[in-house]
Amino acid sequence: MSKLKIKAENPAESVERRAVTKGNFDYPSESTAQHVGALSNGLIRVRKAAEKDSSTCFTTLLHHVTVDLLRKAYFSLNKKSAAGVDKVTWDKYGKILNERLPILYELVQSGRYRALPSKRIWIPKPDGRKRPIGIASLEDKIVQQVLVWVMQSIYEADFKGFSYGFRPKRKQHDALDAVYVSITQRKVSWVLDADIEGFFDNISHEWLMKFIEHRISDKRILRLIRKFLRAGVSEDGEWSKTEVGTPQGAVISPLLANIYLHYVLDLWVEQWRKRYARGEVYIVRYADDFVMGFQYKSDGKQFQTELRNRLSAFGLKLNEDKTNLIEFGRFAQSNRKEKGKGKPDTFDFLGFTHICSKKRSNGSFKLHRVTIKKRIRATLKRIRTLLWKKVTLPIYQQGKWLRSVLNGYFNYHAIPGNQDAIECIRTEVCKMWHRILSRRSQKSKKNWARIQKMIKTWIPHTRVRHPYPNQRLVVNPK
Repeated sequence: MSKLKIKAENPAESVERRAVTKGNFDYPSESTAQHVGALSNGLIRVRKAAEKDSSTCFTTLLHHVTVDLLRKAYFSLNKKSAAGVDKVTWDKYGKILNERLPILYELVQSGRYRALPSKRIWIPKPDGRKRPIGIASLEDKIVQQVLVWVMQSIYEADFKGFSYGFRPKRKQHDALDAVYVSITQRKVSWVLDADIEGFFDNISHEWLMKFIEHRISDKRILRLIRKFLRAGVSEDGEWSKTEVGTPQGAVISPLLANIYLHYVLDLWVEQWRKRYARGEVYIVRYADDFVMGFQYKSDGKQFQTELRNRLSAFGLKLNEDKTNLIEFGRFAQSNRKEKGKGKPDTFDFLGFTHICSKKRSNGSFKLHRVTIKKRIRATLKRIRTLLWKKVTLPIYQQGKWLRSVLNGYFNYHAIPGNQDAIECIRTEVCKMWHRILSRRSQKSKKNWARIQKMIKTWIPHTRVRHPYPNQRLVVNPK
């Protein structure tokens, strides 16, 4: 990714050497399957051509879709994912894989492939609301994955360094690191924590296709994308048409979302801060959530106003309840104290609340990051519900499951300064397990000594599993 020449370079854009972080409990890690398509020599040539000339429009791409690539796409899918409207699971399809893939290949190449509607389900959110998820049929997932690999070979050459969501070799912790370095090492005194309301449900198909056509003019590829966009959704057996939006949960949706925001937001931000900003401006975006740092409040206010107009032109709008411009940074506490104001406000990003704090050793500024409290409550509630469903299983099976869940949670949340939160989770889970085991049978109540032994065997200890961002993130000062 080329570096941007702006008034002040975003640390997110100048960093390429990062340690790879592990998966997590709250946020699904991007699959390594995203890289499989790069093994194709043809797609490597496409990537090089895209990097060489940003104005190149690719006219023939569908020939890169082969039976072998379709096979790789099948094996890259989550084996345990839910079935779509076709009711075909990964295992079931595997039994007819060799017979079906050549047929699927012919359907795609001839233009006779038909996308099925996505099966809509509703997933509870921590705030009590529900998020719609679209589950595609298995063959749709295969074809979409292949399309993602083909299109990524082009767009990875275009996407900006501050875009992190659902991209190969980029994780949530990379975005968190970039925010940390921007606030602690750059001239950031104001933070705009922004969220686009119902983003995936309001993507304009018309604008999306116009954006894609800047780089892709292969009519067969464009036709395939339109088929997936127009396939509709099925809920309780009833089909409904989709004129806007792309289903959350579809394999291709994250890439389409990044393409949309690349043109609507990223390129515009790049130009805005070159032309209009008085001071330094930084941005870190993960899908439709993004954080911006400003040196001056006037820049932040002007940008927020113009951002509303920009998004409105493309059928989007800010979630005003979740979008705030706050005084934040190294000098926020002292500045507010001089004005007789309270502590600086906090902001949430990727599962963590960011807080202005001070180091105990010398009183200097420290960016404190802790797990969002409502996420902790939601996690404990989810573990409790699932653990009750496993109450009749043998102790060792319950223990193995709890160890897996907590390790996944700690792999994401065990960052420096967040020890209290993860220790709270561990303590509550231990108490929860004790209570549940005690209640499953009057004759088999577990005494605390035995519970302690089980905890020592199965429950992982809390420890910091990530270095400080300035140790992991190598920033080019130029």
